[in-house]
Amino acid sequence: MKTMQRLFGALALCAAAAVASAADRLPVVASFSILGDLVAQVGGERVSVTTLVGPDQDAHVFQPRPSDARTVAGARLLVVNGLGFEGWLDRLAASSGFRGTQVVLSQGIKPRRMAHDHDDHAAHDHDHDHGGIDPHAWQDPRNVVLYVNNLVRALSQADPAGAAVYRRNGDHYVAQLLELDRWAAAQFAKVPQPRRKVITSHDAFGYLAQRYDIRFLAPQGVSTEAEPSARDVAALIRQIKAERISAVFVENMSNPRTLQLLGSEAGVKPGPRLYADALSVRSGPAGSYLEMMRYNVRTIVAALAKP
Repeated sequence: MKTMQRLFGALALCAAAAVASAADRLPVVASFSILGDLVAQVGGERVSVTTLVGPDQDAHVFQPRPSDARTVAGARLLVVNGLGFEGWLDRLAASSGFRGTQVVLSQGIKPRRMAHDHDDHAAHDHDHDHGGIDPHAWQDPRNVVLYVNNLVRALSQADPAGAAVYRRNGDHYVAQLLELDRWAAAQFAKVPQPRRKVITSHDAFGYLAQRYDIRFLAPQGVSTEAEPSARDVAALIRQIKAERISAVFVENMSNPRTLQLLGSEAGVKPGPRLYADALSVRSGPAGSYLEMMRYNVRTIVAALAKP
C-alpha cells in the first residue's frame, strides 16, 4: 500500500513539474507557419509558440479573428517577417493591446526589388502590394541564416537564462541551412541554364531564382489578392509554347484555376503543388522549413529535367 502511495505521489510530482514547466515557457506568437517552425527550432522546450496563419493558409488574405487578438495580447514576443508581408499585422497588434516586443526577422536583409519589365509578365502591377519589394526572403536559405540570428538575439534578450540554449540551437540550425544551400545549388547545377524556366501561380520564388539562377514567371504577381488579367494569361500561354516550358506549378495556398487554364491552353500539365508562403501539415511533404525547401527543389528539378 505504501509503495502504491509513493508511486502515485511521484507521478503527481512529475505532473506538477510538467505543468510548471509549460507555464514557465516564453510565450511567442509567429505571424505564419514558416516563422513558427523557425521559432520552434531555435526556442526548443523553452518557448511556447503559437502561429496565427497556419499550414496551407494564405497570409496575403488572412483576416484576423477576435481570438487572434487575445493570442497576440498574451505574447511576450511577436515574430514577423516584415518587408510588407503581413499587411494586417499592425492593426491586429494595436487592437489587441499588445505590450510585448515585435521581432522583424528580415531585419538586415538586402530586399529584392520587383522588376518593372513590361515585356516580362512575371513582374506586373501587383508589386505595389508590398511597395515594390519582394517580401519572400526566406526562399534563399542564406537569408534564413540572418532570420535565425535575429531570432536568437531576440529570444536571448527576452529570456536571458536561456541564451546559451538559444545560441546552441541556432548554431545547429544554421549549419543545416548552409548544408541545404549547398545541396540545392548542386541540384540546380544538374539542369542546363537555358532550361531553368518555371511558371508558378504567384511570384513568391524571386529569391530562390536569384540565388540559383532560375527564371520564374507568374501571372499573379507577388500577392495572391488579385486575379491576373486576361492579357497576362494570354502572354504566358504564348511564352510557354514558344519557349517549351515544361515546369508549371501552383502553390499550396493558391487557387489552381489560373494554372489549370494555362496548362490546358498551352498543352502542359501542371506539376505537383509547391510550398511558397506556408508549410504543409506536419505529416505532409513540407511540414518544416527544411523539408519544404528540399521538397520544392526536388520537385522543380524533376520538372525541369523533362524533355
